[in-house]
Amino acid sequence: MKHRHLLPEEFDLLLDDEVGFGVAPLRDHLAGCADCRAQFDEARQVAVALEGLPHLAPTFGMADRVMAQVPVFVPWHVAARDTAVRWLPQSRPARVIVGGLMTVAGATLTAGVVWLASRGDLVAFATEVTATRVRPVVAGALQNGAVALLGPGVMESLEHGGLTELGVVASGFALAALASAFGLRAIAAAARRRN
Repeated sequence: MKHRHLLPEEFDLLLDDEVGFGVAPLRDHLAGCADCRAQFDEARQVAVALEGLPHLAPTFGMADRVMAQVPVFVPWHVAARDTAVRWLPQSRPARVIVGGLMTVAGATLTAGVVWLASRGDLVAFATEVTATRVRPVVAGALQNGAVALLGPGVMESLEHGGLTELGVVASGFALAALASAFGLRAIAAAARRRN
């Protein structure tokens, strides 16, 4: 301890009258070092002056003014709930009507899903018909888009490699991921604007 002066944290330990294993060598150094003792006396005067200041309570509304300037992250589910609450009517009779309509819509959708689930052959038939009619349309649209963006040579190289259907599936997943990302971003932006 004789080769260096005390650090600010060590002065804090001494000012707080801490006791412990490492405090005794600090007090010994303070007794032998005039520079550290002068700094300690100045720090003690500042601490005594600070203790003598009156304790002031913040004004009413200060927390609101401070928090208005702090960017607060609002989770997506809270933003979605707040948006739904804003869309609900304020009067009780109108809320009862909206609740009734939502209950009827939910019951109808549930009954439809249960009916479709009990008709497995109908679901398989509808899925097959939809797939056979929609797949060529989607594949053609994606091919036309790829040719427009990347040129006609791209489709020739994909057809020789046999990756046309894989490209359709990958493009579908990519579009779904982009749509999800932009949807979540829109919800977050709405939450930020609300704050």
